Amino acid sequence: MDKYKIGIAVFFAALSFFIGMLFATENNSGSTQSTSNELPAYNTEARPADSIPINSLRDFNNAIVNIAEQANPTVVTITTSQTVRVRQQSPFSFFFFDDPRFNQEREYRRDGLGSGVIVSNEGYIITNNHVIDNADEIRVILFGGEEMDAEIIGTDPASDIAVLKVNRQNLPAIPLGNSDEIRVGELVLAIGSPLSRDLAHTVSKGIVSASGRSSIGLNAYENYIQTDAAINPGNSGGALINLDGELIGINTAIASRSGGNQGIGFAIPVNMVRDVMEALITDGRVTRGYLGIGWGGDVDRTMARALGIDRTGGFVIGTVEEDGPAARAGLAEGDVVLRLNGQYVRSWTDFRVEIGNSRPGDEVTVEVLRDGERMTFTIVLEELDPEEVASAMSNEEKEDLIEALGFQVDELTENIRRQLNLGSSAQGVVVTEIAQASRAYRQGLRRGDVISQISNEAVTNPNEFYGVIRSLKQQGTDAALLRVNRQGRNMFIAIEL
Repeated sequence: MDKYKIGIAVFFAALSFFIGMLFATENNSGSTQSTSNELPAYNTEARPADSIPINSLRDFNNAIVNIAEQANPTVVTITTSQTVRVRQQSPFSFFFFDDPRFNQEREYRRDGLGSGVIVSNEGYIITNNHVIDNADEIRVILFGGEEMDAEIIGTDPASDIAVLKVNRQNLPAIPLGNSDEIRVGELVLAIGSPLSRDLAHTVSKGIVSASGRSSIGLNAYENYIQTDAAINPGNSGGALINLDGELIGINTAIASRSGGNQGIGFAIPVNMVRDVMEALITDGRVTRGYLGIGWGGDVDRTMARALGIDRTGGFVIGTVEEDGPAARAGLAEGDVVLRLNGQYVRSWTDFRVEIGNSRPGDEVTVEVLRDGERMTFTIVLEELDPEEVASAMSNEEKEDLIEALGFQVDELTENIRRQLNLGSSAQGVVVTEIAQASRAYRQGLRRGDVISQISNEAVTNPNEFYGVIRSLKQQGTDAALLRVNRQGRNMFIAIEL
């Protein structure tokens, strides 16, 4: 009897598996491709998975194999080299950083490895900015083993996307999908060159674990697809592919305590990639929308009850820039932002990404709650260079901030990265001076700590750091959470402002 029950259970388990495979292979794509004559001709041929009947486990296996065979030639290995000048080792170098007494330098060559995806028959390739950042030489290795030089068409560090081009026509190009239509649980393939060029075109299989992931602390504009398909160092810039053989994301990062795959990988959605790519190809740079408001706190359960809102989500406007688009439209400090373009806002981070992904001149609608009344504003976005805002701070104002904080930060140079045992991808500012009597020191901040994020705002240089601190203080914020890298170990430290 027990064997009979087990047999029935196995039968129904197998039946459920095949039914699940049939649902998973339904064509759910609806990609739209740009027809601008100024842009390269992207591959728009879809190869729907449901064109292959799945009647057995071997059929399912063959379907996966076919997708991998079609997509693999569109993925490339990228090798980089960089000449790095470093000071000679000294027992005092950690304490003095850039002290001229330790300026004896030597040169060595640093090699890098990553992946890329061919998106146009004309030789345009998408990869991550951190794969080619500061490289002196970039080489692309095609599926057949042929190597060639690549030129940089444009980069966008804020989204970690770069566009390369090789001098070759009629290359196999992957069709671009629609990442807005992905579903959690659908099967995906990841292709890239993990760990070594000898492991190029490694294919791994998984599912979409989540979408819309933000606040990871990797880039200024985050909206990641999360997947459990195996992604390792070297996969950066590689392809995340759906069962229609379409590109739905560019593999970018992993969340790992060991540095290897732990089933949590992140990919930039292809819709964001497409927008950035087209801007870089046509204009040479990415312009982002500017609204002119600052964060004043997310709406949690307690705040929702206090405001009489029946759901969490959204945020309070802390500041409204004078004569900015929001101010002219009528938004005010204390307004609670509930919807953007008719969609509920989950958090300030998500709202900022949506505005940043819009173009200057775009019209957006913002629904807010003001004194218990819901109001909707239509606003035309503008463009503002964030570096211009940061550089507007006077030296006197910066010195006042340093005195109030009790510590000072400086640029994270290659030399300091080496001294602190950090990789070239580490970003942020380094704490160069800190008073032992300061509140930040008592909270655990130390000299040599690298700060990459302040209250969900990424910082890559001292101007950005002091600019964010100033903005938070102007909003009345009295504490901030710092994301800190201490010799390769990530931690969070809260400081008073």
